[in-house]
Amino acid sequence: MVLKQQTILVVDDEEDILELLEYNLTKDGFRVVRVSSGEAALDAAREGKPDLVVLDLMLPGLSGLEVCKGLKKDSLTAGVPIIMLTAKGEEADVVLGLELGADDYITKPFSPRVLVARVRAVLRRQKDVAGREDEPISIREIEIHPGRHEVNVAGKSVQLTYTEFRILYLLARRPGWVFTRYQIVEAVRGENYAVTDRAVDVQIVGLRKKLGGFGKYIETVRGVGYRFKE
Repeated sequence: MVLKQQTILVVDDEEDILELLEYNLTKDGFRVVRVSSGEAALDAAREGKPDLVVLDLMLPGLSGLEVCKGLKKDSLTAGVPIIMLTAKGEEADVVLGLELGADDYITKPFSPRVLVARVRAVLRRQKDVAGREDEPISIREIEIHPGRHEVNVAGKSVQLTYTEFRILYLLARRPGWVFTRYQIVEAVRGENYAVTDRAVDVQIVGLRKKLGGFGKYIETVRGVGYRFKE
């Protein structure tokens, strides 16, 4: 059986970056479509629906953040994962991009091998997560059963609050993915549950304490949010 070649849309206004990305992604077996503006990115994504977009945030005209927002608002492209390319010092833009729906980010200058690995990791995670929203998870001796609202750590039952459970399940379902506090709030918010950005930090502290030595796998990404160690 011949597997469909996956298509990566790369968006950057620097020709040398486009060439670098195209060379390395093509070498790794991907089909690459390259554009140099935000407007062209939206058109290319809608016409070809790539498997993933590598998107520079600093673009002339329509910015990378505007492109990200446009892709996520369009039903045709909302499910396409996005990896942002950012310059150092763009912490606020990284947070906003993640809140708009981007899946990962990498800062310039970057290692082409690391970027290709990130692309493969995001595609793999998306495939793994699809259709498994309520399935049990077993990771690093932590077993999470969403249907029964049960958590076992190294064979021992751990009692978590509703919010702690939802946060743990959210992070563990996508190890390595960085979630902003806003994304965590949106994921765990429910009827009669008031959650704020600051409350997320408090919940994380409590969750780590209950997990004991395994709490170290919930990592703080400074200025961005939290992730479950991959």
